[in-house]
Amino acid sequence: CGFDPAINERKLPWLKSVFKDNAGIVRFDEKVDLCIKVETHNSPSALDPYGGALTGILGVNRDILGTGMGAMPVANTDVFCFADPKWPLKGHEEKMPDGLLKPMRLLEGVHKGIEDGGNKSGIPTVNGAIFFNESYAGKPLVYCGTVGVMPQKLNDGRDAFEKYVKTGDKIFVVGGAVGADGIHGATMSSLELDENSPSTAVQIGDPLTQRRVTDFLIEAREQCLYSGLTDNGAGGISSSIGEMATMTNGAEIELSNCPLKYPGLLPYEIMISESQERMSFAVPASKADAFSALAEQYNVSAVCLGEFNDSGYLKVTYKNNPVALLDLEFLHESLPSMKLEAKWDGPVMYESWLGEETRSQFSDQLEHEEILKKLLASPNVASKESWVRQYDHEVKGATHIKPFTGKSQSGVNDSGVIWLKPHGGEDTNAISVACGMAQRISPWDPYLMAKYAVDEAMRNVVANGGDPDTCCMLDNFCWPDPVKSEGNPDGDIKLAQLVKTCEGLYDITVAYGAPLVSGKDSMKNDFKGKNKKGDPLRISILPTLLITAMAKADINCTVSSEFKNEGDQIYVVGPDKLSFAGSEFADIWKMTDISAPAPVDENLNMTVFRKIHSAIKTGLLKSCHDVSDGGVMTAVAESCFGNDLGVELDMNTSLLNLYGEGTGRFIVSISSNEVEKFEEHMQGIPFERIGSVVFHPQFKLVNNGELLTSIKVSDLKSAWKSAFEGGL
Repeated sequence: CGFDPAINERKLPWLKSVFKDNAGIVRFDEKVDLCIKVETHNSPSALDPYGGALTGILGVNRDILGTGMGAMPVANTDVFCFADPKWPLKGHEEKMPDGLLKPMRLLEGVHKGIEDGGNKSGIPTVNGAIFFNESYAGKPLVYCGTVGVMPQKLNDGRDAFEKYVKTGDKIFVVGGAVGADGIHGATMSSLELDENSPSTAVQIGDPLTQRRVTDFLIEAREQCLYSGLTDNGAGGISSSIGEMATMTNGAEIELSNCPLKYPGLLPYEIMISESQERMSFAVPASKADAFSALAEQYNVSAVCLGEFNDSGYLKVTYKNNPVALLDLEFLHESLPSMKLEAKWDGPVMYESWLGEETRSQFSDQLEHEEILKKLLASPNVASKESWVRQYDHEVKGATHIKPFTGKSQSGVNDSGVIWLKPHGGEDTNAISVACGMAQRISPWDPYLMAKYAVDEAMRNVVANGGDPDTCCMLDNFCWPDPVKSEGNPDGDIKLAQLVKTCEGLYDITVAYGAPLVSGKDSMKNDFKGKNKKGDPLRISILPTLLITAMAKADINCTVSSEFKNEGDQIYVVGPDKLSFAGSEFADIWKMTDISAPAPVDENLNMTVFRKIHSAIKTGLLKSCHDVSDGGVMTAVAESCFGNDLGVELDMNTSLLNLYGEGTGRFIVSISSNEVEKFEEHMQGIPFERIGSVVFHPQFKLVNNGELLTSIKVSDLKSAWKSAFEGGL
């Protein structure tokens, strides 16, 4: 994920640091700056689900701590991609990959790791998603994200989004001791999994130690005791100090000063260990004593390893004996660019590694009640409340819009909205944070897949009040091996999919005016080994792009997803270009003659987003929910659940209109006395009144006066909650 050329399309004054620090930094507020980062911890989570996820969330927290001159983490996000936790199904036991944990065990461990990492650190988890697909049976995807807040100026008047490392500054490492855990963690993450992948490469996290480091860091920043910092992540101090050394063009460190968890570590192990809760600081020599004293006050280990210089080298000694002398230009610039072959011949449909069709054939005889209940109970649509409830959403007291909504607190919102005043921001200022993915579009058209993912992320922030014209995004690519080789003969096709995805991402971010401020890539998401029966098995994930969006919002101008009042009118707003390609419907039922995914009209969609945003700001909308997996019918049903209200729908009842999927669409409700004003406001974009909210909790679908179905909302809600009832 290199520097985003789309940034150069517009000179945005609110972009402060992009693709040059641990996280992107934006200015959506007059008092504070915001930073945001999303990381992946896929391989560690596959081997040790709890430890991998725990260190994933703690690691991205440290990315925020190490951004600029230090930011305070204020919100977490998490997105998981797994195989269905009910697997293996009866008869499939011997087909599962050997040496890997069952999907449910993976999900349990990852969920608990994220829960402990956030809750014990005192950081709310405000948004996320869980996506299930058989392609993740060989390697799950675990995305961990954090939003941070920093002052715009330090107490000495310098900009807080910069770093000021100088020759002669002392090198301090603060936090946990060094152990063998996590050695070669970054290397292992860049390899495909097999039954022999070592769990010892997974780091061991300690959120309570990190909390002390966090409190110390913020106080040291307030006292202006250091001139720069970064986190010790992949590669340990070899990367943190190796990177900071470029700011002065040199550094010298003595490894024997490092505190160890136990004796016996070799110098190279100390250098590359990824033991957690560690940060590297540049401290002016005149402030070294005060820095050490403050660390002691906070019961945090702080040791001086050496100092920065302008020698042009990274010099490493152990007990005064030289162990490394690396030219910094060689270290950072000598790796030659790879020349790879890409091949694109059109759509490449995913072939199940199970070797059989798991979907049932769709029948025209199916009733709408059965279809809707089946969609609501499908793993990707069903309520995840029993899991998400275990995350703390409200610690810090600034979560304005939470994951759940309504009187029953079981309706789902599309984004998390964080009030900035408790974090030093303006009185009514806020941010909306959400995500988008569309990996099922990848086999059809990876160019469109990128557009769908960006559009969903934008829809989600706009649905709760985010400003589409003040919105930044992050791109996190997780890909099957894109390098063609004897063992990976279709690597050129996967690379072509990657290229087309990048093209689509560029085109739509430019069209939406939403710059990419940070990102990450993971390019070896494959399993190569054997199944339980002993037969050779290779599983590659669907090409997956996660887009995270963060938009400016006003806490006085937000709206939630649930229908509010009897008599409110229900509209679908946005383009009516729909398809079953890559849809939830087609994931459940085998269909014939599915057309390509619906095209994306970026200009129309942006007009829709702006209209929705202005309607929220003026108080026209009583509710707003994006139309996503399962189409209009599932979006309407989900909007019923928060307040247990019913609906009477009268609309085009073609399967495509009810269950098809596209981009740029919302379900909104308005007061009946605002119809004329609303329809005048929406002129110039597609919208249609499709029904009204009723007090009696019944879901009715009518077409031309004929009642097609009438379902108790409680029955729909039960189906929606049944898939994962009881949680983990």
